[in-house]
Amino acid sequence: MAKCAFLGLGVMGYPMAGHLVAAGHEVTVYNRTVSKAESWADAHKGAFAATPREAADGADFAMACVGNDDDLRSVCLGEDGAFAGMKPGAIFVDHTTVSAAVTRELYAEADKRNISFVDAPISGGQAGAENGQLSVMCGGDAGAYQRAEPVIDAYSKICRRIGESGAGQMTKMCNQIAIAGLVQGLSEALHFAERAGLDGRAVVEVISQGAAGSWQMANRYETMLDDHFEHGFAVDWMRKDLDICLRTANETGASLPVTALVDQFYKDVQKLGGGRWDTSALIKRLRAMD
Repeated sequence: MAKCAFLGLGVMGYPMAGHLVAAGHEVTVYNRTVSKAESWADAHKGAFAATPREAADGADFAMACVGNDDDLRSVCLGEDGAFAGMKPGAIFVDHTTVSAAVTRELYAEADKRNISFVDAPISGGQAGAENGQLSVMCGGDAGAYQRAEPVIDAYSKICRRIGESGAGQMTKMCNQIAIAGLVQGLSEALHFAERAGLDGRAVVEVISQGAAGSWQMANRYETMLDDHFEHGFAVDWMRKDLDICLRTANETGASLPVTALVDQFYKDVQKLGGGRWDTSALIKRLRAMD
């Protein structure tokens, strides 16, 4: 079993770090809010540290799941950053959804220190993290990935190396692009059913078994019909991710017209006070137009 650090104990990181302990790994956690790290350590019989450097000291693997590009830099770099505490040959695994640019930047910085860097963003939501059933898409050196995969297995349903550094983040962009269009389509379908006087649950029971079926439909239709959105992946975070997608599309020349439109729909949801609502809250925008 490996000695691991886990940096960031949000709704995803908290249970993911717990799965590492359950798999038999030795885990030390770091969180910006120290009380949450203390709580995790008590619940999982693990350890916590005051800085990323202390958490990563002597670790074979350091995992991170934080907020954005700047948050990732802050836990990696500087005197108190994880890189300063990691031993040569160790592997940093980043589960944050960030830009491919910061991934390549940190890959190069880690390489200077003889540390491997694997970008490994995740999909599956809070439920996937809690149940250890995440989809993990990775980029980085093949050897580092092969060493990290058995550890990542503690909380993954599927884990694959897509390519070199940054490929994992590019794949996560594909994931978010696909989700954006799906959720808007599902919102319109359920809104249409409501306006037509149909039983939304009966509608989904039938159409979910055909070509329209999706993870979003299966896992979100009931809460959407019930107008309940205090759960799941927040609109604010989705807009952060879509901003990465759209900026990268400008660099690569990819055309994302529907994604750009849905991003503006999410902006409307934010104006309704729904920045912390689940991404399925796109239907709230349609109801607000009634």
